[in-house]
Amino acid sequence: MTVYQEIFEVIKERKKQYENGTAAENSYTCYLFDKGVDKICKKVGEEATETVIAAKNGDNDELMNEINDLLYHVMVLCANQGLEWTDVERVLDERNEKIGNLKKFHEVDKNT
Repeated sequence: MTVYQEIFEVIKERKKQYENGTAAENSYTCYLFDKGVDKICKKVGEEATETVIAAKNGDNDELMNEINDLLYHVMVLCANQGLEWTDVERVLDERNEKIGNLKKFHEVDKNT
């Protein structure tokens, strides 16, 4: 089991706790589930922006932290929406099989 799968299992457990009313008061993950998809999506957007800023600033230490914050919030979003992390990994595996197959993009001449 990868560290991401382990973290996702913890997130799913927090979701069960939230749904059963047994969530710990200080659980940030349960707080996100309580606030719902709009709050979770807002956090994904914030973390994506912070990731971009860290990259643009050339701060790799900060970049690593922001990428992990982003991945955590994406995992919370997945759990909230009923997706399994293995489903996300499966799509990545399928895309990995297509490496080297450059897609042809249709160019539109807007001057005609």
